[in-house]
Amino acid sequence: MTPREKYELVIGLEVHAQLKTQSKAFAPEIASYGDLPNTNISVITLAHPGVLPKVNKKTFDYAIRMGLALNCEITPYTIFARKNYFYPDLPKGYQITQDKTPICKNGKLLINVKEDNNRPKWIGITRIHIEEDAGKSLHIEGYEESFIDLNRAGVPLIEIVSEPDIRTPEEAYWYLYEIRKLVRYLDICDGNMEEGSLRCDVNVSVRLKGAEKFGTRVEVKNLNSFTNVKRAIEYEFKRQTELLERGETFPQETRMFDATTGVTYSLRTKETLNDYRYFPEPDLAPVVVDKAWIERIRAEMPALPRELYDKFTQEYGLSDYDASQLTDEKPTALYFEEICRHTANKKSAANWILGAVRAYLNELTMEITEFPISAENLAGLINLIDEGKINNNIAKQVFAKMLENSTKTALQIAQEENLVIESNESEILELVKQVLAKYPEKVNEYKKGKKGLLGLFVGEVMKATGGKADPKLTNQILMKELS
Repeated sequence: MTPREKYELVIGLEVHAQLKTQSKAFAPEIASYGDLPNTNISVITLAHPGVLPKVNKKTFDYAIRMGLALNCEITPYTIFARKNYFYPDLPKGYQITQDKTPICKNGKLLINVKEDNNRPKWIGITRIHIEEDAGKSLHIEGYEESFIDLNRAGVPLIEIVSEPDIRTPEEAYWYLYEIRKLVRYLDICDGNMEEGSLRCDVNVSVRLKGAEKFGTRVEVKNLNSFTNVKRAIEYEFKRQTELLERGETFPQETRMFDATTGVTYSLRTKETLNDYRYFPEPDLAPVVVDKAWIERIRAEMPALPRELYDKFTQEYGLSDYDASQLTDEKPTALYFEEICRHTANKKSAANWILGAVRAYLNELTMEITEFPISAENLAGLINLIDEGKINNNIAKQVFAKMLENSTKTALQIAQEENLVIESNESEILELVKQVLAKYPEKVNEYKKGKKGLLGLFVGEVMKATGGKADPKLTNQILMKELS
């Protein structure tokens, strides 16, 4: 029996998301990424004697927004706590966080991984709490000393803690994927894992299949990519099962992941809650979140990816693939929705975005927000095809011209370039007669049963009109003349 057949993974994720507030969580200085080191600091961040923190209300707005998106209960009365732990890059020596009263709790998230019943899986959300980030320690090659950048110290975070409901590296991947998608849709975090604005700690244990008791939990800290989350879990499963198979035990500990080697290594023995010596933050008053506050946030909520997915599949009749692709990024979903306000052909709109539009954006490494053709004008191109004024081949030419001059509509370009399909019956009839006169032998073969030759005649008519003849009308006239 292989380890995968014998043992089961138990996984929980702690996701830290930096909030897109203009100022820090408890201090007035700007919270931005990439500025010169130690330029966004104040006496509060530097922990000067006698200074007092002040709550940034926007952090609660954003945390509540995330809680509502994750079907959480919103805590009406919250107090902050001091988490006493040595942070070399947090000058006051403790972190302001939420301990016993997290702003959100008891939520759930649907991930696109099918269970045995072929339905998406729900992952429980234990809590979401607000806290401040630490600064950043820089270890520069050639220097024995470490350098400290305090710009990030005090930047607001929410920590989203899942229940230990995840069972495979793939489920962990898709859980993190959905979390990042949500924070971007809600516009509370940019979700950039490379810059560290979204970070993930993974708690991993293994147990015999069918066992109820959890195994020894190991935490892998600060994973900064979807791939590394999967790799770290896979490595830990292999490491822990090999130890168990040899009859060995291992401690509850915190480990780091080396992305180069794909190996985790021990950082420290895992702390318990007592080690942090939590106690209420005496310098911050409790925060009361009333129903009016919650309802204001609820009223401001944008459409969420799952809602749009359901709308695109059930109301618009799109496939699972098309709806998933269109809702992957909020700007793409909004652009598609805007097109659909101007055309009834939802499938064609999806095809254009996932085909020609995406190809253009990929080639120029652009975002859809930079795409030159407005949604209304692209819808106009789709409507021209549906009205029979241009065909798909002509549409490609018109699309290329629209990219060059985005102020013009598809109809304007088609008319200026003389690309509107010819639907004058008498003119097409004259061309059909000319084509049939040109190929008398082929006409005889057609009449003797070689019906595939109809395509030849259609092609000749289309060639004579530069592709502008109405294909349907051309077919009808040809059939009549060949009968």
